[in-house]
Amino acid sequence: MTRSDRNEATTRPRLAGEKLTIQEFSRLAGRVGGYPYVKIVLDRAESVLHFIDSSDGTLHVRYIACEILGMSLDELARGLDSFNDDVYRNPGRRFYLGTLALHTRRSPADQVATATATTAATTAATTAAAATTAAPATADDETDEAFLSLETVDVDTMSQDMLRFFYHRVRDHIDPSLPLLLKPANHRQEEYVAGIPESEMPRVLSHELYSTASFVPLNPGQAHGRLRVFRSEAEYRADPEPLEWHDIVVMPRVPEDVPRVSGIIHTEHTTPLSHINVMATGWRIPNAVGTDALDRIDRAGLAGRWVRYRVDADGSDFHLEAAQPHTDGAGPTPPAERVAVDRPDLTPTPITVLSGLRAGDHVRFGTKAANLGELTHLLQHGSPRWLGFYRVPRPPRDNLLRYLARQLGLPEDADEAELADAAQRLVKEYAQVPRGIVLPFSLQQRFLDSSPELRDALGRLDSALLDGTSASATAPGPAETTRIGELCREAQRLIRTTSLPDPIRTEIDRALDRHLYGAAVVVVRSSSNAEDLPGFSAAGLYESVANISGTDAVLDAVREVWASLLSPRAVLLRQQAGIPLDHCGMGVIVQEQVGAAVGGVLVTCNPLSPQDFRNVYLNISPRSVTEVVSGEGAPLQYLCNTMEGGSRTLSLGTAAADLDAATKDLVGRLALISRLLQAHFAPDESYAAPVDIEWAIEDDRVSLLQLRPFRAAAR
Repeated sequence: MTRSDRNEATTRPRLAGEKLTIQEFSRLAGRVGGYPYVKIVLDRAESVLHFIDSSDGTLHVRYIACEILGMSLDELARGLDSFNDDVYRNPGRRFYLGTLALHTRRSPADQVATATATTAATTAATTAAAATTAAPATADDETDEAFLSLETVDVDTMSQDMLRFFYHRVRDHIDPSLPLLLKPANHRQEEYVAGIPESEMPRVLSHELYSTASFVPLNPGQAHGRLRVFRSEAEYRADPEPLEWHDIVVMPRVPEDVPRVSGIIHTEHTTPLSHINVMATGWRIPNAVGTDALDRIDRAGLAGRWVRYRVDADGSDFHLEAAQPHTDGAGPTPPAERVAVDRPDLTPTPITVLSGLRAGDHVRFGTKAANLGELTHLLQHGSPRWLGFYRVPRPPRDNLLRYLARQLGLPEDADEAELADAAQRLVKEYAQVPRGIVLPFSLQQRFLDSSPELRDALGRLDSALLDGTSASATAPGPAETTRIGELCREAQRLIRTTSLPDPIRTEIDRALDRHLYGAAVVVVRSSSNAEDLPGFSAAGLYESVANISGTDAVLDAVREVWASLLSPRAVLLRQQAGIPLDHCGMGVIVQEQVGAAVGGVLVTCNPLSPQDFRNVYLNISPRSVTEVVSGEGAPLQYLCNTMEGGSRTLSLGTAAADLDAATKDLVGRLALISRLLQAHFAPDESYAAPVDIEWAIEDDRVSLLQLRPFRAAAR
């Protein structure tokens, strides 16, 4: 097919006066994130609005270059960056680029007849509605009301006047019976449209669509198992039959202490960064939000039955269908995983200040402490790997260094030495690690060895684990599991109640006095070697205790952290992963607690779009980091672009309002810093492995509280 033939077959240029109908939209539409969409290009020089056949995902710039300007793909590739600058950043640009997406909501039939896109009443009703793909009507007095959203790409720098002009030109070329709402693509555009009356330009914000989506893929995959449905956490807790490996659990929000299962469906919105969802990613099981899952399961009569369950990363819904159980009537055998873990180094080691640790110290102090020590070193001394992520070729680009230069406020032709210096200044100016001390594995072992009763309890537990595994090839059976749980709880009781020997108590007291003087409140954190491993994340598995004051309270918290290594859930999950009890150590971080107004978690990737290399994904709480990772509250969710800059709000969660402009700016700087940290901690020269960072904002600085690998490879 020649280019001219392809142009006629795949594009629909329309001159002023012609209207895009819903039928034409459907013919041209592709699909992304569950929504049908059509890309559009406004050619101001020719006064033509192009509606592009979007089923094959043709890029705007490729369409403009090849179909309008007659360029070859080679010509486009050679000048791609300057071409992008012209269509996205040039205030006098010839082309305006956008996307039309189709959404529907349930609405009483008598309202549809009077719906328009130019009244404030319709706008308020539409923006509050669920934005999902079309579904059949379920009642005679309700129907589906459709509306279109118009959005630019998130890096577009259109001014307020440009957005207004673009909206009205598109509005003029769409069937007037279809409401059209502008969807701001970033926080800057949100500020612009706030100054335009809604009666002139109806709008819908990203978080209003995201929060009402009926489906969100959290982790792709497929499973064959028994569907266990709980309509509340109380119902789950009251059920006498425990969840098993072959179960697929459905409930509003799956609690973080759930045992390992084969699949998860949340029926309420949650965040990909809650402990249970990070664990699910590590387990490589299908996981999704499906707000209509209970109704669908009830209609199909699937509760308690065996099913096949599938989640696709780019799908528009999850798939669930009845299936035959395994021929023996039992569940699948748990995978015989054997997670590699470095054995703890129990050589006598003193309590050490955080700044004295480096990444290699994880075998004596645990992964969390070693990474915090490495972070402390970076803030002071920098890294030769700061630029790694931006050095990697992204064809047709040789690298992304010019984009980093822009973000750092340097000329695009700045050399690498200038870039590295500016990166170090950014990190040092805005980031900090709260001071702290770390108790090594050897101190924990000294405590355990000090009590014959504790030694006997651990010996009985170790024997039970060996016996349980031999009785069942890969995991203890129900009877063994019950026995192991009892032994775990007894060992935990002894750890919590056994007095610390005087030499250990004195050593801790002196370290606190020397390194944490003046700290009114501290947090006592776990730091094990049996966490943050390929195939075993341990997110939320071990205890951390906040708001601690006084030496006695610190000592109690230290024993609580030590005891968490032996919780029934932690022991059984490690056993299933092939990690022996004697391969596990627990270090303890005692750290000055930050009095932060805003905190959260970020990952240096977009877990909802694995191919997205531009954005960092953040969960933010105006109250506490704990609220984010525990899944107890619904956080704000942000995407921050670390290539071209800018940010946008995906969800407000349970917050009454978005962050103020100054905090948004600081969050953007944090996102850029996290890319630099990703490069330093990368295990290879691809610099592609994302990291997970817990953080808190205090005044105008960001405290880095934890850094670990984010196991997104399963996507």
